Amino acid sequence: MKKNIVLFGFMGTGKSSVGGILAGKFGMELFEMDDEIERRESSSINDIFEKKGEAYFRKCERRLVKELSDREGLVISTGGGVVLDGGNISDLGRNGVLICLDASPRSILERTGEECYRPLLLTPDPSKKIEELLSFRKPFYDLIPHHVRTDGLSVDEVAGRVLGILERSGWRRDVRETGDVDG
Repeated sequence: MKKNIVLFGFMGTGKSSVGGILAGKFGMELFEMDDEIERRESSSINDIFEKKGEAYFRKCERRLVKELSDREGLVISTGGGVVLDGGNISDLGRNGVLICLDASPRSILERTGEECYRPLLLTPDPSKKIEELLSFRKPFYDLIPHHVRTDGLSVDEVAGRVLGILERSGWRRDVRETGDVDG
């Protein structure tokens, strides 16, 4: 069985970029949870939040996690709030190495400041909102066993640190490796 690599973290911490590098390196599929929800709902995340609410979105997320927990050989980039349901962490942990990418509020704002498609940042003071959400979610993110701080690091450097975690956790590289990311 090929364990999944599951990347958690707040928006703008690098989950998609790092996930893409890891998927390419190991010849695995990168599975973007938010993209899949948009595809299934035929709607953007912004529209889902606006028309059906965050609770509806979280139910979609929960259903998708249950499906993904039975699959193998994936690099899964989770949505930033997937940790709010402890069942999601537990389910994804059954068949995955769980890694949380962390960044400071300032780094997150710098990385997401121009992105108008993030529904939780459509507010007059996105910096304050980021700090509030990070503070609220911190206990949930702390449940993830492995963490990589991404501030000031390139995507390749973050991917290298994730590779180190995978090696130390005994993750099996039983898929083809390509690429030049250092561990």
